[in-house]
Amino acid sequence: MTEPQQIVGGAIVDSLRQPRRLLAARRTSPPQFAGMWEFPGGKVEPGEEDQAALRRELGEELGVQVILGQELIGPDPRGWPLNAKAVMRVWLAELAEGSPEPLQDHDEVRWMQLGNVADLLALPWIPADYPIVQALLAAADAAVAAASAGAAGAAVAELG
Repeated sequence: MTEPQQIVGGAIVDSLRQPRRLLAARRTSPPQFAGMWEFPGGKVEPGEEDQAALRRELGEELGVQVILGQELIGPDPRGWPLNAKAVMRVWLAELAEGSPEPLQDHDEVRWMQLGNVADLLALPWIPADYPIVQALLAAADAAVAAASAGAAGAAVAELG
């Protein structure tokens, strides 16, 4: 049995600590996915580490360098099933350098408010990416709650 192709994707957010916006990218190909939105990324080359592949792909596709955060763990040990032949690992990422531009494989990039769930879920996502969007929303809620709890704890400590 052939191992599935390893794909990597970046859930680029405006802040790893308190994510409020997500960068979505609209595909230009293949035809069945043209016009649909996705997490930018691509194939891991033989001998390449997954995180190195993601940094390379984001540089090629969007012209950016990123800081990687936590991985959005998928239901399969190798990541999120895309189809019978591919699985994708996805990491949260924050821009470190550059301004995202659709240089390769995309014709538009758009910052979406994570707090506006209806608008985010209304985008025509590539079907395999949709459950990842839902996992991202849950992770973003947890990060904001943790940051809020930390701020509240610091305020209480200052009062004490």
